Amino acid sequence: MRTRELRFGLYADEQGLAWVVRLVEDAVGPRSARIIGETVIDAFPGSGLSTADMYDFLAEQWDVEHPGLSSGARRPVELRVRLACSLRTWRAIRRTVIETLCPEGSAPHSCRVPWMAR
Repeated sequence: MRTRELRFGLYADEQGLAWVVRLVEDAVGPRSARIIGETVIDAFPGSGLSTADMYDFLAEQWDVEHPGLSSGARRPVELRVRLACSLRTWRAIRRTVIETLCPEGSAPHSCRVPWMAR
Protein backbone atom coordinates (compact mmCIF):
# COMPACT_ATOMS: atom_id res chain seq x y z
CA MET A 1 0.00 0.00 0.00
CA ARG A 2 1.07 3.52 -0.79
CA THR A 3 -0.17 6.89 0.30
CA ARG A 4 -2.45 8.36 -2.34
CA GLU A 5 -4.55 11.48 -2.41
CA LEU A 6 -8.08 12.33 -3.46
CA ARG A 7 -8.54 16.00 -4.34
CA PHE A 8 -11.87 17.68 -4.92
CA GLY A 9 -12.58 21.33 -5.62
CA LEU A 10 -15.87 22.21 -3.95
CA TYR A 11 -18.18 25.17 -3.64
CA ALA A 12 -19.63 24.28 -0.27
CA ASP A 13 -20.73 25.49 3.11
CA GLU A 14 -19.82 23.52 6.27
CA GLN A 15 -22.76 21.12 5.81
CA GLY A 16 -21.88 20.45 2.17
CA LEU A 17 -18.24 19.90 3.05
CA ALA A 18 -19.21 17.48 5.84
CA TRP A 19 -21.46 15.62 3.37
CA VAL A 20 -18.58 15.16 0.89
CA VAL A 21 -16.25 13.99 3.69
CA ARG A 22 -18.88 11.40 4.68
CA LEU A 23 -19.13 10.26 1.05
CA VAL A 24 -15.39 9.64 1.02
CA GLU A 25 -15.52 7.83 4.38
CA ASP A 26 -18.39 5.65 3.16
CA ALA A 27 -16.53 4.83 -0.06
CA VAL A 28 -13.38 3.89 1.89
CA GLY A 29 -15.20 1.85 4.55
CA PRO A 30 -15.75 -1.48 2.77
CA ARG A 31 -12.39 -1.49 1.00
CA SER A 32 -8.88 -2.36 2.06
CA ALA A 33 -7.89 1.27 2.53
CA ARG A 34 -7.63 3.68 5.39
CA ILE A 35 -7.84 7.42 5.66
CA ILE A 36 -4.57 8.87 6.92
CA GLY A 37 -5.71 12.47 7.01
CA GLU A 38 -7.78 15.18 5.42
CA THR A 39 -7.12 18.83 4.74
CA VAL A 40 -9.38 21.65 3.61
CA ILE A 41 -7.43 24.24 1.66
CA ASP A 42 -8.51 27.85 1.17
CA ALA A 43 -5.30 29.02 -0.56
CA PHE A 44 -2.34 27.47 -2.32
CA PRO A 45 0.78 28.72 -0.53
CA GLY A 46 3.56 30.00 -2.74
CA SER A 47 1.42 29.99 -5.87
CA GLY A 48 -0.32 33.31 -5.35
CA LEU A 49 -3.62 31.52 -6.05
CA SER A 50 -6.54 31.26 -3.71
CA THR A 51 -9.20 28.60 -4.00
CA ALA A 52 -11.52 31.40 -5.13
CA ASP A 53 -9.17 31.95 -8.10
CA MET A 54 -8.83 28.24 -8.80
CA TYR A 55 -12.48 27.27 -8.44
CA ASP A 56 -14.39 30.44 -9.34
CA PHE A 57 -16.26 28.53 -12.04
CA LEU A 58 -17.92 26.42 -9.31
CA ALA A 59 -19.51 29.58 -7.87
CA GLU A 60 -20.68 30.44 -11.38
CA GLN A 61 -22.09 26.91 -11.71
CA TRP A 62 -24.06 27.44 -8.49
CA ASP A 63 -25.47 30.72 -9.82
CA VAL A 64 -26.54 29.11 -13.10
CA GLU A 65 -28.10 26.05 -11.44
CA HIS A 66 -29.81 28.02 -8.65
CA PRO A 67 -30.87 31.36 -10.20
CA GLY A 68 -31.94 33.94 -7.65
CA LEU A 69 -30.90 31.84 -4.65
CA SER A 70 -28.27 33.08 -2.25
CA SER A 71 -25.13 31.00 -2.06
CA GLY A 72 -25.19 31.56 1.71
CA ALA A 73 -21.99 30.53 3.44
CA ARG A 74 -20.65 28.54 0.48
CA ARG A 75 -17.06 29.17 -0.51
CA PRO A 76 -14.58 27.54 -2.87
CA VAL A 77 -12.32 25.05 -1.08
CA GLU A 78 -10.18 22.07 -1.98
CA LEU A 79 -10.67 18.88 0.00
CA ARG A 80 -7.62 16.63 0.10
CA VAL A 81 -7.96 13.19 1.62
CA ARG A 82 -4.84 11.05 2.04
CA LEU A 83 -5.38 7.31 1.81
CA ALA A 84 -3.24 4.26 2.33
CA CYS A 85 -4.30 1.90 -0.45
CA SER A 86 -3.42 0.31 -3.74
CA LEU A 87 -3.86 2.17 -7.02
CA ARG A 88 -6.79 -0.10 -7.93
CA THR A 89 -8.52 0.66 -4.62
CA TRP A 90 -7.84 4.40 -4.99
CA ARG A 91 -9.47 4.34 -8.42
CA ALA A 92 -12.51 2.46 -7.09
CA ILE A 93 -12.91 4.89 -4.18
CA ARG A 94 -12.58 7.91 -6.46
CA ARG A 95 -15.11 6.49 -8.92
CA THR A 96 -17.57 5.75 -6.11
CA VAL A 97 -17.29 9.27 -4.67
CA ILE A 98 -17.75 10.86 -8.11
CA GLU A 99 -20.77 8.68 -8.89
CA THR A 100 -22.31 9.59 -5.52
CA LEU A 101 -21.61 13.31 -5.97
CA CYS A 102 -23.23 13.17 -9.39
CA PRO A 103 -25.69 10.25 -9.57
CA GLU A 104 -27.40 11.70 -12.65
CA GLY A 105 -24.20 11.37 -14.65
CA SER A 106 -24.08 13.67 -17.65
CA ALA A 107 -27.85 14.28 -17.74
CA PRO A 108 -28.89 17.87 -16.97
CA HIS A 109 -29.23 18.43 -13.22
CA SER A 110 -28.29 20.68 -10.33
CA CYS A 111 -25.45 19.66 -8.06
CA ARG A 112 -26.02 19.70 -4.31
CA VAL A 113 -22.39 20.76 -3.99
CA PRO A 114 -20.72 22.00 -7.19
CA TRP A 115 -17.44 20.10 -7.50
CA MET A 116 -14.56 18.99 -9.66
CA ALA A 117 -12.16 16.11 -9.19
CA ARG A 118 -8.46 16.79 -9.54
